[in-house]
Amino acid sequence: MARIALPPTSSEKSSLSPSMLKRARSIADEHTKLTNQLSSGYDAELAKKVGGLSTTAEALKAWEQANSSLQELNQLLSDPNADSELRSIASEEIEGTTDKLDQASSELKTSLIPAHPFAQLPCLVELKPGAGGNEAAIFAGDLLRMYQAFCKRHRLRANIISLSTAEGFGDSQIQEAVLEVEREGSYEIMRCEAGVHRVQRVPQTESKGRTHTSAVSVVVLPSFPSNATETLGASGFDDPASDYYIDPKDVRTDIMKAKGAGGQHVNTTDSAVRLTHVPTGTVVSMQDTRSQHKNRELAWQLLRSRIAQERREAREEELAQMRRSAGAAKMGRGDKIRTYNWGQQRVTDHRSGLTLHNLDNVMEGGMALDEVMQSVRAWMTEQELEVLAMEDSGK
Repeated sequence: MARIALPPTSSEKSSLSPSMLKRARSIADEHTKLTNQLSSGYDAELAKKVGGLSTTAEALKAWEQANSSLQELNQLLSDPNADSELRSIASEEIEGTTDKLDQASSELKTSLIPAHPFAQLPCLVELKPGAGGNEAAIFAGDLLRMYQAFCKRHRLRANIISLSTAEGFGDSQIQEAVLEVEREGSYEIMRCEAGVHRVQRVPQTESKGRTHTSAVSVVVLPSFPSNATETLGASGFDDPASDYYIDPKDVRTDIMKAKGAGGQHVNTTDSAVRLTHVPTGTVVSMQDTRSQHKNRELAWQLLRSRIAQERREAREEELAQMRRSAGAAKMGRGDKIRTYNWGQQRVTDHRSGLTLHNLDNVMEGGMALDEVMQSVRAWMTEQELEVLAMEDSGK
């Protein structure tokens, strides 16, 4: 299946530590071993494993070639008996070869970062207004349209599966919205958007022209297919050890009449479904279709996504503590990650530090939003590399 081509991230130029190099060579050896096994007979699971190792194997090959070339040039330059013309050529080539080695080192280190367990899944983007009252609800609608435009431009199929609005305001004031991005791999694309988005602007209802500050929480969740075994393998819905498992006995189901705007079926049919995961207190309500069966299916989809994300975040907290103790930044779903300032036409991401004065294009889901998101992916890569370096230094 086609993927969106994401620009490569960059990292600081530095040499590989011996432990990182050892790790890379171990992966490359495993890649060679499995490739040889695959040549004697095709196996889908084995082919998938080989594909997962190929990036590191190829990156290591490029690094070894660049490193070997640089060593040869340095030896030539340090040899007093070498031909003067050859030494002149080596002197001209050494800068470019050094740059190639720096780039190869960066790509090899990045390839060693373990893939996020939800990286290949579709995703749900959940928006909820926070501080700021009506203005926060209006901004939630602005962000929803921004993500819809982004998805349309990148040909990512996206559907609103849940939408709760303030009564009497149509969809201009959103109380909660869930956007499903159906493409495989969209979780990896969108996860950089999780956190608190802050807006600074003069509300339309502000008579004195004062700037107000409001906020919207964006949560990016993995979206699980109905056929979990096909996509998740052994870690399907029926494996109690997996992030995706929920014991049906732990879930209380309430059926009720739909409320709010929605047509003739509202308050006349028992189509709304509310699920409560008793051990965690997580509650999901769904009333967006006339079918109780469909609402139940959507509610279970959202509940699985929330529980799996919570379990993953709980396990990652130990790594987060490691990052903080080492001075590395860690920002979660409750942190202010980005500011949108209308008066200055400015967007600032507080993780990557990038500031753009192209607010309109960002809100239109244009290339400026791509630039902001890519800067965050680069920041996330740097955080992961710091963790790898800390792990290696402790060995």
